[in-house]
Amino acid sequence: MLFKYNVTVRDLFADDVGDGVEMESFVDGNSSSDNGGKVKKRETWSRKIDFLIACCGFSIGLGNVWKFPFLCYRNGGGAFLIPYFICVLIGGIPTFFLEVAVGQFMSEGGLGAWKICPLFQGIGLASAVIVFLVNCDYNILLTWGFYYFFASMTTTLPWSHCDNDWNTEYCTTGSITGNTTGSLVVNSTLRGSMTYTEDVNSTTSDDMINKNMAVKSLNDPVTEFWERKVLDISSGVHEAGVIKWDLCLCLLLAWIVVYFCIWKGIKGSGKVMYFTVTSPYILMIILLIRGVTLDGALEGIKFYLIPNFAKLAELQVWADAGNQVFYSYSLSLGTLIALGSYNKFNHHSYRDCFLFACMNSITSIMAGFVIFSVLGFMAYKQNVSIEHVAESGPGLAFIAYPEAVSQMPLAPFWSAVFFLMIILLGLDSQFVGVEGIITCIVDFYPNVFRKGYRREVLIAVVCLVSFLIGLSMVTQFLFVVGVISYSELTYDRKTVVYHYPQWAIMIGWVMALASIVWIPIFALYRIYEAQGTFLERVREAIKPKLRKHQLRPNEDLSKITFISDDDEV
Repeated sequence: MLFKYNVTVRDLFADDVGDGVEMESFVDGNSSSDNGGKVKKRETWSRKIDFLIACCGFSIGLGNVWKFPFLCYRNGGGAFLIPYFICVLIGGIPTFFLEVAVGQFMSEGGLGAWKICPLFQGIGLASAVIVFLVNCDYNILLTWGFYYFFASMTTTLPWSHCDNDWNTEYCTTGSITGNTTGSLVVNSTLRGSMTYTEDVNSTTSDDMINKNMAVKSLNDPVTEFWERKVLDISSGVHEAGVIKWDLCLCLLLAWIVVYFCIWKGIKGSGKVMYFTVTSPYILMIILLIRGVTLDGALEGIKFYLIPNFAKLAELQVWADAGNQVFYSYSLSLGTLIALGSYNKFNHHSYRDCFLFACMNSITSIMAGFVIFSVLGFMAYKQNVSIEHVAESGPGLAFIAYPEAVSQMPLAPFWSAVFFLMIILLGLDSQFVGVEGIITCIVDFYPNVFRKGYRREVLIAVVCLVSFLIGLSMVTQFLFVVGVISYSELTYDRKTVVYHYPQWAIMIGWVMALASIVWIPIFALYRIYEAQGTFLERVREAIKPKLRKHQLRPNEDLSKITFISDDDEV
């Protein structure tokens, strides 16, 4: 074991153990040269709390708002908290601390930190490829957030009625509910202000089928705004269509904001995160107060929290709990290693891990109250069960919640508040993810990118390339956004169910292999460059490469590879 903490309760909430050892030319945050050819010294966080704020900014994001509440109600309500907190204690916190501690000990990002075991350095590169792809994908969510935010700047929300040029003749502002006889009742206002109420129940099966098909062809203005205005989806991946200029501009804006959040390094981005991390909580509290005062809010909260302990016997509930913890804690991506690498060598990261866990879980639970109080109101207005309006993922943020907001007084204001919260939640996750990639590259080539303004240029290039890749996701077909997922894909909405063709699925597998393939490649390369027999080469490849300040007293130098502070490896 390379190092260990002896922690007491008193130590847990104490200040840092000490400033500790700092590398003279490797860790200090000041520059050894303003603009010359000398290599700049590596930054550290300006304040002790900056690291905790950065971790919260990166990991606490959209998944806490649109995934956790849905998983909670689907998996037994309040009973889901039992497997969730067990996974937090035995999986989330230990793994989080492990990644942060490795980054802090090695003082390098997700790729360089694997000098602790060079044979597996390909894992660092594989993680970097995954984070890069996720960054390209994730910024599309910010793009949609900006689009909806700007669309909210009006007196009447465009998705609250059927009088827009993108609406079809089947657009309806009514509802479809079940009555006591088990038949369908349609209460609709179609485009053109024709209002009708019909009981879709018939004595013959053919009439019933025809009427049910007619009901399914009806569509609400929220879905039509999403599919026909925002996405303007084509018939399939074979028909790319054109780049939507309005989404393209929102995507460009998102990348410009990301660039200026991180272009001055962690000291600049740390200050930005004080705003982007704290502001969503203020907006969330405002939305929570508004939500719990709505009609039907209590029923929504009951639906969210009432425990069903029988669910705990299902294996899928425990799998969902573990998945949510690893997802919301942003584990195994390498970015936490990068954030930890900017800590001083003896920073008390053990304490920060517990504080982060508390913040993450509190945010998830609080978001559930925000979401389900509004969904309860929406179900009350439509006279349907909450099961019919509850969604997760983008469907919650861009369809279910906007539909609920459109039924509130002062709807544009509450819509703007919600999407501003979505933007701020996603923004710090996005630019910290990009910072993780930049740290990986700069640490691997410090003598190249720590000179002059090369780091700023590198950030601009990464953002530009990511923007160009993102253009494929603002065309008229949904492709890259879904292909990154593991399972075979379908686009399943109220009006259409589209199954992606096999060739599109194969492209997804190629993208997955683009990261995995580096693990064996790096391992074989490390064995190839070593000397001796195969076993001797393997032993050499697993030796940690350490600097002077990382050595323990009486360290056995035969079991490590010692490197000086001036070496670039």
